[in-house]
Amino acid sequence: MKTTVDGYTSTFDAGVECRKEQYSSFVNQYYDLVTDFYLFGWGKSFHFAPRQRGESLKDAINRHQNYLAEQLSLKPGMNVIDLGCGVGGPLSNLVRSTGASITGINNNGYQIEIAMKNTKDVSALCSFIKGDFMHIPERDNKFDAAYAFAATVHAPDETQLFREVFRILRPGGCFASYEWCLTETYDPEKSEHRKIKENIMLGNGLQDIPRTSDVSESLKKAGFEILKVHDQACESDPKMSWYRALEGRDFTFASIPRTPLGRSLTNLTLRIGEKLHLVPQGSRAVSTFLNKGADALVAGGRTDTFTPMYFFLARKPEVVQKTMEPDR
Repeated sequence: MKTTVDGYTSTFDAGVECRKEQYSSFVNQYYDLVTDFYLFGWGKSFHFAPRQRGESLKDAINRHQNYLAEQLSLKPGMNVIDLGCGVGGPLSNLVRSTGASITGINNNGYQIEIAMKNTKDVSALCSFIKGDFMHIPERDNKFDAAYAFAATVHAPDETQLFREVFRILRPGGCFASYEWCLTETYDPEKSEHRKIKENIMLGNGLQDIPRTSDVSESLKKAGFEILKVHDQACESDPKMSWYRALEGRDFTFASIPRTPLGRSLTNLTLRIGEKLHLVPQGSRAVSTFLNKGADALVAGGRTDTFTPMYFFLARKPEVVQKTMEPDR
């Protein structure tokens, strides 16, 4: 593990361009390191959700997933792709709730193994591709719909990724996603904002973070018609912020690993475990950068400089233009 930690941190420290050049190994190293931590702290769905008063995080996550399914009108007989499917949490839930056939693509072999176990009861409607979503090994116009849950931020070039999604969607097919973005409040001239961004990237395996306006521009360049965009972080109850789970204000037995106290205790336990050779060397380093990332996510939410749920719904036109808008 320590070798993987060293490889991940050295690539991160080398800067944005290096991270983009080595995005495949960089992201793979990250998820090799953190997947078990995520499963411990979050369960099978690695994403946030807008909260309503009195609503548990689990219920909010399920509602968040169902909203996306409703926007895409997922139903039996549809052929759908999940971009960056993780361990199959959202995928399995959407297969069960909609009856659609869903293919998950993920470049991390360990997560694919877990996803296959998590979808055994619906395996007839699920398939998985171990591959790079920048180069999807599927024919043109194959899928009726595509979606992503906080995954496309790992792309080294979001416009190019959206073009790849455009290619595999049938004409008239829709693409929906929850995006990790910097809001228009983010000011790169402010050191506090830059530090928040840097630690979010470190703690979450990111090369960079786009602004909300960049996402819309990338969709247009790829050829999509934008049907809907909005920041769902603004839809949380003011007393139930999306980052509440990381603040320690959601105190239940299951939530303890996500709280500041729980994260500190985990870090201390790993420190002792390393000294006693009970856990792999490097475990505490992973816990440390995850904690930095968690604290930065809370700071990003409090300062309104970051959102993990900028939602869009876009459509591939029925009649596709031969040329897309060029990059500028």
